[in-house]
Amino acid sequence: MMNRNMMKQIQQLQGRLEKAKVELGAMTVQGTAGGGAVRVVVDGHLRARSVEIAPEAVDPADMETLQAMVLAALNDALEKAQEMANKHLGAITGGLGLPGL
Repeated sequence: MMNRNMMKQIQQLQGRLEKAKVELGAMTVQGTAGGGAVRVVVDGHLRARSVEIAPEAVDPADMETLQAMVLAALNDALEKAQEMANKHLGAITGGLGLPGL
């Protein structure tokens, strides 16, 4: 049986987690490839926000390289965004490792 103090603490933690999830939507990271020729911005919800491709990276005769750079930049950004989310939420949960976060 939980006492009122514990219930209050759990509710406060839930509130802080919800706020943190909203904040993550506004936080972004940038992934790059090809020495910065391709840049991808991803938010803390792991959604791509933008893709920038430098004109010199576009060679119609070699689309495979461009596709590989876009994929590499996206994966770089997603990895950084996941790390950012883990740090941001981990600061609130104190490393509790709560599932679904």
